[in-house]
Parts: sequence; C-alpha cells; structure tokens
Amino acid sequence: NMDFEEILAKCGHSSRYQFLLLSLYGYLMVVISMHYFSQNVISFVPDHWCYHDQLAHRSFDEIEAIYSQFENPSCTRLEKIDEHGGNHTVSSELCNRWIYKYDFGYESMNTELNWVCNNAYKPRVGQSLFFVGSVCGTLVFGLLGDRIGRIKALILANWCGFLGDFSTIFTKSLVSFSISRFVSGLAADANSYLMYILILEYVSPSLRNVGLNTVLGSFYCLGLIGASWLAVWVGHWRIFLACSSVPLLLVTLFYFLVQESAQWLVTRGDIDGAIRRLQRVAQFNRRQVADDDFKAFRNHCELHYKQAEKDQDGHIEENLLDMMKTPRMRSTAFKLLLIFIIIVPCYNTIARNVEGLGISPFIMFSLNALTLPPSGYLQGLLQDRIGRKATAVSWMTFTGLFAAAAGLVISQGSNRNVVLLVGLTLAARFGVSIADGASSQFSTELIPTCVRGRGVAVVHVAGFAASFLSPYILHLGTYFKPAPSIILGLLFLAGAYVCLLLPETRNKKLPMSLAEGEEFGRGEGMFHFLSSLRKAENAETEVEMSTKPIEEDTLMTKPF
Repeated sequence: NMDFEEILAKCGHSSRYQFLLLSLYGYLMVVISMHYFSQNVISFVPDHWCYHDQLAHRSFDEIEAIYSQFENPSCTRLEKIDEHGGNHTVSSELCNRWIYKYDFGYESMNTELNWVCNNAYKPRVGQSLFFVGSVCGTLVFGLLGDRIGRIKALILANWCGFLGDFSTIFTKSLVSFSISRFVSGLAADANSYLMYILILEYVSPSLRNVGLNTVLGSFYCLGLIGASWLAVWVGHWRIFLACSSVPLLLVTLFYFLVQESAQWLVTRGDIDGAIRRLQRVAQFNRRQVADDDFKAFRNHCELHYKQAEKDQDGHIEENLLDMMKTPRMRSTAFKLLLIFIIIVPCYNTIARNVEGLGISPFIMFSLNALTLPPSGYLQGLLQDRIGRKATAVSWMTFTGLFAAAAGLVISQGSNRNVVLLVGLTLAARFGVSIADGASSQFSTELIPTCVRGRGVAVVHVAGFAASFLSPYILHLGTYFKPAPSIILGLLFLAGAYVCLLLPETRNKKLPMSLAEGEEFGRGEGMFHFLSSLRKAENAETEVEMSTKPIEEDTLMTKPF
C-alpha cells in the first residue's frame, strides 16, 4: 500500500505545479484583498461642510475657519454668514447640501449620494449586511466544497463577489445597496480558504510553512495598496468597483489550470478521478511514476474507503456536538468561540479605521498594508520562541493599550498630535495582525484532530457573525470620537484574559481524539506557561552549551 503523501512525493510536492499553485494563490490574494476592502474605499468620507451661497468662492481654509466655531462643523447649517466677524447665524433646518474637500480628487459613494451627517448610518448598514453575507457564504460554499468540489465552489464564490460588487455600481437607495453588499459578502472568506485547502493538499510541509505564508502576506499587502491607489487613479467609486470586480471573473480560468483535490475525490469514492489528477500533476512536474505505484495507492484508498464506510455505518465517528458532552471540552469550545467573537470584529474595526486621523485615508490604508509582512514574520518567530499562549495574550494586551492610547489622543480634538495618533494606529494595526494570527493558530491546535475542520469553520463563522457590529463600533465615533478606540481596548483586554484560561500547545502532542482533548492541559494554571517558558530557556541554554540540536516546534499555518 502507498498513502497519499507517498504518491504525492513521487508525483512532486515541491515542483513546477506547486509553484503554479502559489502563483495563482498570489493573484487570488490580490483580488480578494481588493474585494474585501472595496466597501471601505467606496465609503471614504472627506472633510465636508454644509453648503452656503456665501461660501461658494471661499477657499477650504476659510470655510474650515468659519465652521470651526461650532461643535459639529460638518453638519451645522448656517442661515447667515457675517463677512466681518464671527457672528454667524445658525439655521434650524437640516443640511441637505455639502461642500466636500476631496482627497486626491476621489469622489466616493458617500459624497455622491450625500450619505453623511443624518444619513451616515446607511453605509454602515450595507457593510453590516456584507458580514451577514460572509457568514452565509462561509457555510454554503463550505458545504458545496464538500459536495461539488473545491474548484467549482471557489469559482461560484468569486462569481458572487463579482455580481455583488458590480451590482453595487447601480445602487442609489439603501435597500439596493444592502442587497448588493450581502451578495458581495457571500464570497468573503470562502474565496480564500477553499483555495488554501487545495494548496495544502498538494504541497510539501516545508513549502506550506515558508512559501504559502510569504505569498499570503506579500500579495495581500499588494492588493490593499493597489485598492487605495486604483481608486485615486480612476477618481470615482463606480469606476473603481468596475475595475476591482472584473478580476474576480478571471478566477474562472482556475478550472482549467488547477487540479481538483485528489484527497476529496478519494473521500467521494472516485479513486480513478484522484489518480487521473495525480498523473496530471506528475506530467506537469515532468516526473515518471510507475503504474505499480498508482496500483499501490489504489489498494490503500480502497482499503481506507471501506474502513471509512464501516465507521460511518457503525456510527462510531466523533462529531462536533460530542465536544459539548464533556465538561472541559465544552468549556474550551465556549472559550474559543468567545475569543473569535472578540478578535475578529476588533481586527475588522482596526483594519477599516483609516478616516478621521488627520491624514489621507488612502495613505493610511497603504501604511496599514505595509504592516502585514513584518507582523506575520514576527508572529512566527514569537510562537517558536515563547509559545502560542504567550504570543496571543501579550499582543492582545499590547494592542488594547495601543488602541486605548489612540482614543486618548483623539479625545484632544483639534489639539491632537497627528504623528502620534497615526503611530499609535499603525501600532494597533501591527498588533492586531499578530494577535489575530496567534489566537487563530492557538485555537486551531486546541481543537482535536477528529473535529478540527468543522470546529475551525464554526469559530470562524462566529467571528464573522460578530463582525456585524464592527461598522457600528466605528459609527459611535460620530457621537464620541474616542469611543471606538476605548471599546476596542476593553475588548482586547477581555480577549487576553480568556486566552489565559486556556492551556499552552507549544511543544506538546496535540489532541487527536475528544478523549485526549478532555485531558489536554489538565491541572495547568493560568500562568503556568511562564514557568514553562523559563524552563525552556534554561534547557535551551544547556543544549547550546552541550551543542545538542534543539527539536524544532512545527508551526501550523493559518488561512487568513
């Protein structure tokens, strides 16, 4: 018998086909990042003031000086303007026309439709429906990926993304905008993890750790920067959406370039189809694989598939609901859900908070993107050195402090230090990338192997469902500017506390069954990882003195 890893090694698992997959994944990361953050780009709101005939020929500095006397300058309507002093008369009527100071000449959806002031809630509603769509899409396309295949589900997800973004171009009302954003949101996450699963099943472990993470961080960063400056280049939100949505259709070509998951075909009983895909991979990699090797692989699959059928008929397989039947596993499951419910909305809120900082949102968007590659590298380094738990707890705490400090700077109003505020915001963006990645990997390792795939899907869905609140957290800033930062600070500190209640996974045999999961970390206290870390440092020192090689801690990769 020959298992899948062995036959894949003969066909090539670090060769030409694998680098093709990584190249296509890089393209997908650029397209996905532009799609995911396009709703922010189309909703940018520049400095604005209520229109008045006497201000038609004034400079922006003069207009800003006139309105700076009022508590809410963007939404205060003046009935009469004193040409010689500050005795301006405030109108009792609501503002219905504005003067916009466009950033780089870019006209957003909010400025065209005047969704500001009393109508500022409308874009937030649409963004919330985007996250509702992502929850539904993650479940639906995840199910389709197991039913019709990874490639077909990936293509359908990206078609939904194109349809939602392209239909947004023609929206003029809140209802049509919300529907189009919901359809667009169906693609979010699903158009990423389906391709990620495919790559994991076709590449070597070493290429997963180095190549996949490098491609993810670098090309996602390029997509974010590209989204910002594409909008500046075209100058209008409708043209931007048209340009950013069309590349989603090109993912259809993956059907002709990427082989369907051979492992998935085996689980569906299509062993012949799996062998055909592996033969194509071998041919692309210019490898000669003997027929006897494929026969040995067929024997292994037939034996394994029959055993799987027996397990299914005997109802002895463990499922996700079985986690709720034992006290420690049940407690762990709820803690993991709580962590994702906290960290994912915080990540989305910080990643999208690029306005009102005293700097162009396009520049801020690009600066945020540049934090992604180094944060990913530092995350991996810290997890190897100090462990998953210490990394997650420390960076949640640091990020919470950065966010709270940014709130204090924002509370100073016009007297705030712009450089300090931007620095704290970038520090929070850097920190939340590490905290999100570390907590995701930490959670993945705590879920037993037998239910890991389904468990990870559930906690991701819970996180996206909670992200429904992130636009409203940002919207609170229109009433009290430091509010979003203060709320984020408190949430991060709460998340760090929940992480402290979980056991460390570094250098430990991860649980495979629910029984092992129930016993994993038993008797380990909240701060036990600190003493373990000191012991590890002492042991490392002794090993270095004795020149014995240190056993490496294998990192698991993260799809988002």
